[in-house]
Amino acid sequence: MANFLNACQLVIQPGSLLCMLLGTLCGVFVGLMPGLSSVMGLSIMLPVALSVGGNAGILMMLAIFCSAIYGGSITAILINTPGTANSAATALDGYAMTKKGEPGRALGISTFSSMCGGLLSALCLMWTAPLLAKYALQFGPAEYFALGVFGLSMVASVSSGNVFKGVISAIIGLFLATVGMESMSGVNRFTFGSLYLTGGISYIPVLIGLFAFSQGLISTEENYGKENKNQQIPKINHVFPFRDMKTILPSIVRSSFIGILIGAIPGTGGDIASWVSYNEAKRWAKHPDEFGTGVPEGIAAPEAGNNAITGGALIPLLTLGIPGDAGSAVILGALLMMGIVPGPLLFSTQGDKVYIIIIGFLVANLLMALVGFLGIRFFAKMTTIPDYILTPVIFIFCFVGSYAMNNSIGDVYVMIVAGVLGYFMLKMGLNIPPLILGLLLGNMLESNLRRVVTISRGALFSFFLHRPIAVVLLLISFLSLFFLPFLSALKKRKQKRQA
Repeated sequence: MANFLNACQLVIQPGSLLCMLLGTLCGVFVGLMPGLSSVMGLSIMLPVALSVGGNAGILMMLAIFCSAIYGGSITAILINTPGTANSAATALDGYAMTKKGEPGRALGISTFSSMCGGLLSALCLMWTAPLLAKYALQFGPAEYFALGVFGLSMVASVSSGNVFKGVISAIIGLFLATVGMESMSGVNRFTFGSLYLTGGISYIPVLIGLFAFSQGLISTEENYGKENKNQQIPKINHVFPFRDMKTILPSIVRSSFIGILIGAIPGTGGDIASWVSYNEAKRWAKHPDEFGTGVPEGIAAPEAGNNAITGGALIPLLTLGIPGDAGSAVILGALLMMGIVPGPLLFSTQGDKVYIIIIGFLVANLLMALVGFLGIRFFAKMTTIPDYILTPVIFIFCFVGSYAMNNSIGDVYVMIVAGVLGYFMLKMGLNIPPLILGLLLGNMLESNLRRVVTISRGALFSFFLHRPIAVVLLLISFLSLFFLPFLSALKKRKQKRQA
């Protein structure tokens, strides 16, 4: 109880609230701008959060994480252009309601539903995370190694529907994690005589390059030689959904729990949650044929679902140290750099930090709603910023953010190389999140495997037989990596034959 009260006092301090407000504004901005994403916003603002440091830096990242997903619904509703992939389902009924002359009503439903989904997921995080952590305290080196394999295999198995490409991306990340001085023997690996690489490859420039710089390169390529057309923003009236409250509440509650469950599964994301929530809302509706014509449930369901995944994704992140999606992978990197090691021991060794994260997550969702309702009219005008202005700004943030953290030109070079790598990966259909997880989990996998080999004296098979939790995790990893994609391929073939 003392940790809870201390966390409340720390979160509501003016400095913490100001950092969260800055994170919320940044998150909404990157969310509503087509071509930007929540991961890009997190990557660009990571150096700023680390320079702020302490609890305020953590709270800033959480605010960006929450609000960026919501921001994508603004452009989806107003101009039928989802700011993020998570808001694609929202555009179906949101833009239809705008064409009816009710953009304010649609934006109000979206803002309220996003807030409710985020708050419910935060409450679920507060209740379930300590329970899971008690069981996770039984983990040793074998279990941590198996857990790393499990998290890596889950993400690789759902990468663009192609397991092989997901595995390739994850292997690249694992290879990058081996660069630098080996912790147990002190041997330099793949440093090529460079003093900079002795300490390993820094997370920050890699994240900025892969998610922000690469997207800027793709945006430059796609918009080269094209004319920029000015978007016409419709007039916005009232925004709070008083008259739709009774209609949308059942969809909000149902979709929130769908989003929490999907977010807690490593490798899934808000786009999956939004479409599943939309389909369930349609299935439970009295008049499903009206979906797509501008019904309130068609906006409330996907927005509650895709915002609820944020709290769901933090459940495996805090309790097991496994990110649920690409955004939480960036959060994991930020926590590690701030000296917070997510996992079972986090709740016993740094319990105050856990409550700061959970309470901050609740406050971040409330701030998101406040900023949303007050600033909808202003944010809508920002969608008219042309790409030839926006893209150079992204590049500037990439260079400044990479250099500012350590004042090292080497970080800038790493960011550029990572950005070019990310560009070609996206062109070849390789997903970036498995690479990030490989980079983040590589050290954990290697160090715990070395410990297992030392403890077992080379008798790995007999040692793992006495560790049932590790065996179960490895079996699940094997099934998710090889068996489940095989079943999915068979199902697709069957559907093609029936068609």
